[in-house]
Amino acid sequence: MFGLVIGAALGLLGAGGSILAVPALVYGVGQPVPAALFGSLLVVGVSAAGGLVARLRAGVIRWPIAGVFAAAGVPTAFAGTAIGRLLPEQWLLIAFSGLMAAVAVHMLREKPDDQSAGACRTGGGGINWRSCLPKALAAGAGVGLLTGLFGVGGGFIIVPALTLLLGLSAAEAIATSLVIVTLTSAAGLAAHAAAAASVDYSVIGVFAAAALLASLAAGRVGNRLPAAALRRGFAYLILVIATGVAVAAVFAPAALNTG
Repeated sequence: MFGLVIGAALGLLGAGGSILAVPALVYGVGQPVPAALFGSLLVVGVSAAGGLVARLRAGVIRWPIAGVFAAAGVPTAFAGTAIGRLLPEQWLLIAFSGLMAAVAVHMLREKPDDQSAGACRTGGGGINWRSCLPKALAAGAGVGLLTGLFGVGGGFIIVPALTLLLGLSAAEAIATSLVIVTLTSAAGLAAHAAAAASVDYSVIGVFAAAALLASLAAGRVGNRLPAAALRRGFAYLILVIATGVAVAAVFAPAALNTG
């Protein structure tokens, strides 16, 4: 069930689904936090790749932009992992719940069709890299840091960055986001390789398979559904789960060691 929800969100929206993977694996499935971070990245990477496959023929992926984001995000994924190892698991989950709430509020306030063609767009519809390269590198670095620290794909940062900073259309932003999420998740998996031995791969396999199937199916029908209504409903779900994660981390920290 959790895998289907996460895969569907990634396939439909190109963002947001990964924010549910860690709490689902920790509190829903009973995995230890380090194993949940590794498993989350595995599920997110597989789901993003599935959603990407469904969009390859559409010709809307901006490969140079994806390359810039990934080049900045891969090194910071290792940095985020190093920082996460210094934090107690309880604090890490409390911070994670704050991130979830911020993502939900952003999804509720954002208008997906808004674009900023500003200085980042040239007259011919291309990207003015001189003015926008620093922004793209900063956003990519931020995505990588969150990927390593919290085991998330970062699509909730990537999609608005691509639309508002670089002026991509919604279809271009979602497809390009899936490329970036796939690459940064692979880097995060390498950074979290030490936790691989503690992962229950039978659980993660079922989780990832469900997410992949849902992502593939959702990617084929995503353009036919009302994106605004989907985002609102998913944002409210994230807020509810964020509250639950924070309460559990504060009042039932012992549950983190039961996996």
